[in-house]
Amino acid sequence: MSAARQPFAKSPCGMKRSPERGAALLTAMLIVALVATLASAALWQQWRQVEIESAERGRSQSAWMMTGALDWTRLILREDGLSSGGVDHLGEPWALPVQESKLSNFLSQDQKWQEGDAEVFLSGQITDAQSRLNVRNLIEDGQVSKAQLASFARLFERLNLPPQELQTLSRQLQAALQNTPTTSATSSATAGNTAQTPLLPQQTAQLVWLGLSPSTAQALEGFVSVLPEATPVNLNTASAEVLMASLPGLDLAAARQWVAQRDKAPWPSLDAVRQTVGAAGTGVNEQQHSVGSRYFEVRGRMRIDSVVQQDLALVRREANQVRMLWRVRSPQLTLAPPLQ
Repeated sequence: MSAARQPFAKSPCGMKRSPERGAALLTAMLIVALVATLASAALWQQWRQVEIESAERGRSQSAWMMTGALDWTRLILREDGLSSGGVDHLGEPWALPVQESKLSNFLSQDQKWQEGDAEVFLSGQITDAQSRLNVRNLIEDGQVSKAQLASFARLFERLNLPPQELQTLSRQLQAALQNTPTTSATSSATAGNTAQTPLLPQQTAQLVWLGLSPSTAQALEGFVSVLPEATPVNLNTASAEVLMASLPGLDLAAARQWVAQRDKAPWPSLDAVRQTVGAAGTGVNEQQHSVGSRYFEVRGRMRIDSVVQQDLALVRREANQVRMLWRVRSPQLTLAPPLQ
């Protein structure tokens, strides 16, 4: 029989090469590839679950530690309110910022920190929210206050901000306050206007809801605040720009002189302010000015290794109680590793 009619070819060693052997080898390779794929997928899923659990545990730990830090600041403000006699100034303990401190040094003293644990750092600051012009003061008895509008206009002029945005801000704020539901009857009456009613902001950055541009809202940061009620400006903590804006006829140079005088000796009362500054203090009145504060902003920053968590809270102090009104937590940030 010729070689062309033979059913199987022979190998050089005389062995017959069967097609079934090739198919079995291919099947085995496919099975190995499938098992490897499934194993790698299972390993990735396990790694992902571990990473998620670690991230959740880190967020939970930072939240608890930040809550403890905020409670500590509330205690500081409470003790200050009991001992200050209604006078708040920048020389008090609450006004001193907390530089980034290593919490593991304190935890190791209680034998709660072990070698190899994450490094935890805390920093923060308490700011007098009444050291700035309160946007809520623009509306008085449902109408735009001319005196407060003039104060904001002086501030806008000083910061070179467009005055038309101030007019928009006052109109939008008036509309937002008029349509804010306070009772069930008011809620049902204004239900149809909800879509057209602007939201009431809580922070300066949110003033864009009332018609300000982002650049204007950023420029006003540090000079205005958004509080739930009308409040006077604390002359003991206000900046020179805020003093100039809140007092008609006071220029920036005189306001800076006021700041220099009060840094040497804080004013214990508004009468002391008038006596110290003389004729320039004629515009000081109890409705728009004070030497004490009830609203404070608390900023906290927690860093665990390279992960940073920042919180901002507004608290109100009344008598011996300090209550948190709102708290905002910023998204966690991961710091880039230092260059080697």
